Amino acid sequence: MFSQKVAQQSLRRLAVQQPLSMQWSMMRASPAAMALGKGLQSRPATTASNTEDPTQILAKQRLNRPPQIGWIGSSLHRITGVILSGPLYLWATAYLFSPAFGWHLESASMVAAMGALPVAAKVALKSILALPFTYHSLNGLRHLTWDLGRGLTNSAIIKSGWTVIGLSVASALALAFI
Repeated sequence: MFSQKVAQQSLRRLAVQQPLSMQWSMMRASPAAMALGKGLQSRPATTASNTEDPTQILAKQRLNRPPQIGWIGSSLHRITGVILSGPLYLWATAYLFSPAFGWHLESASMVAAMGALPVAAKVALKSILALPFTYHSLNGLRHLTWDLGRGLTNSAIIKSGWTVIGLSVASALALAFI
């Protein structure tokens, strides 16, 4: 154990050893100058004349920031994924247990139930389902292009973000009115 400590200390000394040019300049200095730290490279410390609290500066800067389409789009992508997968799992579970409880969730009864709804209710229901689906699908394609290393500049991210939002709203409305 003692030999390991000696080896570690010698390796540390070698790792922090000064370059050869610095060693030569130190050899010319007197031992008293070396002890006082003279002859070593130094630079003056800079002081800021600003006396404002740094946390207040940061708070003011945050107020001036515009909303970032990149993180908003990424957050919405995750949220729409949960919005789509949650009801899917609930529906699948209800479909599996429907014979045991006497529920009629087969296709014919679902078509009949949807057909009995007024047109406004059909459009609203389809819009509620179509918007998260179209956004998640189109933004997923956007993320796949990012995985290929394309469209990663700030301007491209902003353009593609607004394009995804516009296309998802347009396609959701088109699906709702079909």
